Amino acid sequence: MQKKHCAFCDQIVRITADGEYDQYIDCSCSPGGSYSLLRDSYESILALSFQQKRDMLHLISGYIREKTDCGEKVSLAFSDLEEIVNAPGIPVTAEDKGDRLLQYLYRHCSGPGEPVVIHPLSRSYNLTYSPNLQELVYIIDRLQGENLLVREGMNFILTPLGWEEAVAAAGGRTLQQCTVLLSDDEKLQAEWQDKLWAKIEQFGYLPRLLACRNEAADSLEPMEGSKLVIADLTGQSPEVYLAAGYALGLDIPVIWTIRSDEADKLRIYLQEIRPMVWDTAEELIVLLQQKLLK
Repeated sequence: MQKKHCAFCDQIVRITADGEYDQYIDCSCSPGGSYSLLRDSYESILALSFQQKRDMLHLISGYIREKTDCGEKVSLAFSDLEEIVNAPGIPVTAEDKGDRLLQYLYRHCSGPGEPVVIHPLSRSYNLTYSPNLQELVYIIDRLQGENLLVREGMNFILTPLGWEEAVAAAGGRTLQQCTVLLSDDEKLQAEWQDKLWAKIEQFGYLPRLLACRNEAADSLEPMEGSKLVIADLTGQSPEVYLAAGYALGLDIPVIWTIRSDEADKLRIYLQEIRPMVWDTAEELIVLLQQKLLK
């Protein structure tokens, strides 16, 4: 097992090679998830001056965490860093950074008063794109003073007012968490994220990708807050079956889908598994709409 320092959070984590990229797994930039960095970019990042690292790296860490927490796949190269740091969506003020924390809590609970555990807090200041823990604590104290959240040890709770603020920032919609289980197929994952993610949001759910690999059994905990699981059996991944079974054990509804060219190759035939058969993403959108909005 190969390990390496994450260039952005400096945590020593497990990495796997993926072509020209290295995949950094379960570091503070993506707890329970991963991101990819072009292998040749690693030394270029280390060669940055101290001031450049101080100005940039915590912002990149915050960007990775927010994107992967929302289920988006993140693949970076050194040439991407400046554009990310200067993007208008990167929070600068304490107010904007506080909104990011409210949004994180909003994504991880179903309503005001429901606690969300943030642990360890000392490695979570990237939730607010902050350069250090002191700034995160300042933001938490400010939000508590404004009656937007309550902190009880490791538990963070949105107040009714904080929930309203978070809903307003999300466009006035309350989105429920939805985990999408896909086999470890980059082309399939890209098709879902490019063509289906926005539509699933329109149906009232915030989709989060769980790419099922051999280590999937070690990363099922993030699924526990989901209100819906969509398990696509394309690729016949045993890990998709495992993760979906785990969801059923938690009484989370599961919608099964499979691409038409593999529908006749199902290895498991059960009364409970009757997947929607789809040929194109557009066809699957219609099937999901009929299921979710009926």
